[in-house]
Amino acid sequence: MAEVRLPDGRELAVEPGEKAGQVAEKIGKRLARDAVVAKLDGEVVDLGSPVDGAGSGDAPLFEVVTADSPDGLYVLRHSTAHAMAQAITELYPGSKLSIGPPIQDGFYYDIDVAGRLTDDDLPGIEERMREILSRDLPIERRETSREEAEELFGDNPYKMELIRELPDGGISVYKQGDFYDLCRGPHVPSTGRLGSFKLLNLAGAYWRGDENNPMLTRIYGTAWPTEKELKGYLNRLEEARARDHRQIGKDLDLFTFSPEVGAGIPLFLPKGETLRHEMESYVREVQTRHGYDHVWTGHLVNERLYERSGHLEHYRDAMFPPMTDGETSYRLKPMNCPSHMTLFNARAHSYRDLPVRYAEFATLYRYEKSGELNGLTRVRSLTQDDAHVFCTAEQIQEEFARALEIIREVLDTYGLADYSVRLSLRDPDAAKYIADDEKWTRAEAALREALDAAGISYEAVEGEAAFYGPKADFMAKDVLGREWQLSTIQVDFIQPGRLGCEYTGEDGEKHTPVLLHRAVTGTTERFMAVLIEQFGGAFPTWLSPVQAVVVPVSDEHLEYARRVEGELAGRGVRVEVDDSENTMQKKIRLNARQKVPYQLIVGGREAEEEKVNVRRRGQKTGEDANLSDFADDVVAEIAARDSYGQ
Repeated sequence: MAEVRLPDGRELAVEPGEKAGQVAEKIGKRLARDAVVAKLDGEVVDLGSPVDGAGSGDAPLFEVVTADSPDGLYVLRHSTAHAMAQAITELYPGSKLSIGPPIQDGFYYDIDVAGRLTDDDLPGIEERMREILSRDLPIERRETSREEAEELFGDNPYKMELIRELPDGGISVYKQGDFYDLCRGPHVPSTGRLGSFKLLNLAGAYWRGDENNPMLTRIYGTAWPTEKELKGYLNRLEEARARDHRQIGKDLDLFTFSPEVGAGIPLFLPKGETLRHEMESYVREVQTRHGYDHVWTGHLVNERLYERSGHLEHYRDAMFPPMTDGETSYRLKPMNCPSHMTLFNARAHSYRDLPVRYAEFATLYRYEKSGELNGLTRVRSLTQDDAHVFCTAEQIQEEFARALEIIREVLDTYGLADYSVRLSLRDPDAAKYIADDEKWTRAEAALREALDAAGISYEAVEGEAAFYGPKADFMAKDVLGREWQLSTIQVDFIQPGRLGCEYTGEDGEKHTPVLLHRAVTGTTERFMAVLIEQFGGAFPTWLSPVQAVVVPVSDEHLEYARRVEGELAGRGVRVEVDDSENTMQKKIRLNARQKVPYQLIVGGREAEEEKVNVRRRGQKTGEDANLSDFADDVVAEIAARDSYGQ
């Protein structure tokens, strides 16, 4: 008999060839009923996989994985994607499957559907999926040779392409009834073990994301262990739709897009520009308080600068094509760092000058694929609250702490206090990074030390670093629990040397500074989208494009309404008078839809007593206040920058 270790430290005897599901049964019958897969020394395996214990030495760690765990949810959603694919092939014979991975909160499958598929067809596909669940088909893994796999999928060009790329001995398929799919797995033991699901929508997707390849139908769905969890998620989706920044931006006259200007280029209306201005002014104020100097470096850059920095080699696909003037080619600027390093080189520096902190609200241009554009969250012209700190290696921790303090203050002010940190490292086997192992090692060690010194817990993830250095990415959650990558602090030992950045050290010798790249809110456009959805368009008073609207009871009260407007505007409040021909009640309703923080109703009594009837956002009745007292209160509220407003 061999043994495995359990999470509580106990050891359990296993017989040769015993399956993971059988081992789970030994631990507990209820646990076995709830199990979807297992883990063997951290590797997720099917319940039908044999468990090889150890007769001596360290026994492997065996864990049962249930559907309510992250690993279990991942497998549940993957298996639900297979059930959907089976339903499609049964309902639409001749359809060709490509790939169908689980994703956050759900799954999708890209399919070359035989016939026309619309959103109206999704309920019928769901019905067939439920039938497949009721069949309780065993889901069985089979290791196959390349020849066997090609025989199974010979009429499917997408699977054949994948098979050709797989190594010999590394090909597996999963069978459920008469349905086969090429897959690494693992999966739940049978279709009857799937939970509650819902198909959400259709989209188009190029095979492997290449616009030169065929366009496939992408079917999105979500899956959860229980019906209650599914309904909770669908309710959150409804709330997210109600907060969709694209619709709210249209309703509140914040921004628009026009094919005459071009896809991915947002145009901001007066209220949207006011919102942008307040956002940027706030970050500028905080940065200035922390010793950052603001600079400006324009929109075009000589392409040769990007050759030297490494951007042309590693970032070319994200750049717009060059514009040529004689022998010189220019690029629309996709990032600021080479320009800021050029500014640093414009004058000589000694160690006494460091750190040098440059910040810029620069509009950058990135050649995003048209299919990836999405409102303000993915655009081609973006304004970044970018900053670069030139410092010595000894100053990294102090400057990291300074940048962290700025990020914390700003995110807290916006009510985005629930965030985690991802340490994004390079994948040493990937070719997308500048090759310099010694400097990468130093940069990663310096960033880890800075995070540890700040007492920040983090998750290290390989393959997410910038091409020139590791970064600490701040992943903030909004009111709907959605995660956004917003702030970032990056450590760069490579680019300053490539662009000849130097300072004279205390020893009189020339040294290369370390460069910290830092963004607080990322890009103005994307962060605005997050804020619109965070607040549902009901911005806190300090951020609202219009902070108060004066509503006269009738035209004879317009003169006093104008006096109220003048008093508040003179105190710095963004205020308007609604002098439309609508009735008072309709004015109140329409301004409520505009989510204005305060409506000030004025009639004869208010004019006589120098008062206003204050109706706060969300309230159906107002309360009287002296005009001067209201002005004092709203000015104090704006100055306090309350995160949540009214």
